[in-house]
Amino acid sequence: MPGVLIIGYGNPLRGDDGLGCQVADQIARNAGDSIKVLMTHQLTPELAEPISKADVVVFVDACHDGQPGGWRCERIRADTVIPQAFAHYLTPLSLLNYAAAIFDAKPAALLISVTADSFEFGETLTPKVAAVVPEIVDYICNHCEAVNEASHSAGFTRRQKSQRK
Repeated sequence: MPGVLIIGYGNPLRGDDGLGCQVADQIARNAGDSIKVLMTHQLTPELAEPISKADVVVFVDACHDGQPGGWRCERIRADTVIPQAFAHYLTPLSLLNYAAAIFDAKPAALLISVTADSFEFGETLTPKVAAVVPEIVDYICNHCEAVNEASHSAGFTRRQKSQRK
């Protein structure tokens, strides 16, 4: 399994909500073997398995908070409490918790949130949001390169580590 997993999520039929899928699609076009890219309308429990097999997970989604076109990247990590085990929707944090609880895996994780301008029906991003897509793609690709360089400089991969045990 690749070292980096990108999960772009949102509804591509609701304007800027499709940002996560669009970013993921652009990364997938140039992704190497060490990057796996998934695009989904919403986060589901089944994603805990591929999350558990990654060294780093990057979630990309649209949000309501902030100025349209603004974005932030924050580190998130599994904690010991799963507050909403049977919620109708999942968050990146809850998926990390599932991966930890079910597969005993705690990959490093980033959540990239981009402030949307519109969630109205439509298949295109608004200009303010579309303008930051290349910047976000570059940011993620640079992060993936740094992760890959770090794993190569360590001299062995995760698979080789597990074979040593």
